[in-house]
Amino acid sequence: QVQFVESGGGLVQPGGSLRLSCAASGSALGIYAMGWYRQAPGKQRELVAAITSAGSTNYADSVKGRFTISRDNAKRTVYLQMNSLKPEDTAVYYCNIQRHVLSSTPLSSWGQGTQVTVSS
Repeated sequence: QVQFVESGGGLVQPGGSLRLSCAASGSALGIYAMGWYRQAPGKQRELVAAITSAGSTNYADSVKGRFTISRDNAKRTVYLQMNSLKPEDTAVYYCNIQRHVLSSTPLSSWGQGTQVTVSS
């Protein structure tokens, strides 16, 4: 079982930026892709971005060109740089592992997530 600790969320104005971090613990992380997911109030959790250990990435259409996912395998940490934030990006953000970068099926239990609120 892999555990996750997400951080970096907060309140930001539209057009602003945030950088989220997710520290993962567990063995064999290198064989999995890692993904950032988000869940807005009243909506289903959705995959935002994913990255393999080799650096291949996949993004949801809604965040392409604005968000960048990166990964430090030595630190077992995945990051999400979010620029040009919009109110519709408001959600709790979580990370998880998945079999490959195009999958949206998480393989472990969820962490506590980090709240991102975009509002003026």
